Amino acid sequence: MLFIQWQRASTVYHALLRPLTTPFTEGLALLLVRVALAGVFWRSGRTKVEAETLITIKDSAYTLFEYEYTGLPLPAELATPLATYAEHVFPVLLVLGLATRFSAMALLIMTLVIQIFVYPEAWWATHSLWSAMALVLMVRGGGWLTLDAALARMMEMIARKRLVTSAPLEAAKRPPAQVE
Repeated sequence: MLFIQWQRASTVYHALLRPLTTPFTEGLALLLVRVALAGVFWRSGRTKVEAETLITIKDSAYTLFEYEYTGLPLPAELATPLATYAEHVFPVLLVLGLATRFSAMALLIMTLVIQIFVYPEAWWATHSLWSAMALVLMVRGGGWLTLDAALARMMEMIARKRLVTSAPLEAAKRPPAQVE
């Protein structure tokens, strides 16, 4: 009797969750993860550049890296532009869904550098969440709402078209079969 009730409950449970497990809903969820992770780094990057400019680094950013982020293994003159540019480029790529796995990996590496060398006490409150989002994107990719997916579909269509158009040419190039 208990087994039958368990089967019914399991059937109802799966029926309720089925609409949430489609590629459409997964794509929406992954879009939310991409935007959330990108937003964290984009906002941080914007604090390091002059207002009303796209990417002119403030002097205060160099000061921040020189005096507050002293544990970094790179000199401030190198770390400041690297971090600032990364905090602008990779979030844009994530939102567009272009090189999603690579961008997520780059932001994961940045997160780990921040965790290890800058704010080691921030793991549970902050960095664990950033790492989890980056790992989800590295494992699952960006979903179907990405330029990655659009480019993959376009390349697949081109490959199919080449296959269809080259098949008659290949047949014409073959020597006629010998009849005995």
